[in-house]
Amino acid sequence: MTTFTIISVGKLKEKYFSDTADEYIKRVSAFGKINIVDLKEIHNEKETATKFLQSVPANSFVFALCIEGKQLSSEKFAEKLETVYISEKKGVCFLIGGSEGLPESVKQIADIKLSMSEMTFPHRLAKIMLLEQLYRALSIQNNGKYHK
Repeated sequence: MTTFTIISVGKLKEKYFSDTADEYIKRVSAFGKINIVDLKEIHNEKETATKFLQSVPANSFVFALCIEGKQLSSEKFAEKLETVYISEKKGVCFLIGGSEGLPESVKQIADIKLSMSEMTFPHRLAKIMLLEQLYRALSIQNNGKYHK
């Protein structure tokens, strides 16, 4: 069973965001273990980078969510996750920066830089979008009815 870790800056304070996230966390949990790590926003790039780097689980495949990353369809994202499962990596880790994005040193450790869109989204919404896409990818892999 794969372990998925999402490390992001900030906590989902709004009830409608946290309720939505909780629903997708529950759904993803049917396919693997999921860990959510909420980092406090620090407006110091070096300290932020240190917090991220200390939080990444050892031997994880790392996705850094950033605007300059590669965009993947839901199907291609599901395929990419499949390749991670058969690799020697022990888990999958997603990194979501705060209002200032991810520090360059954090992006450099990523196995892949992933972009959801050329548009900019608040990091709280990005976390929910990632959870939804992760659930969609897992549904695709398991021939579920969620993805149409």
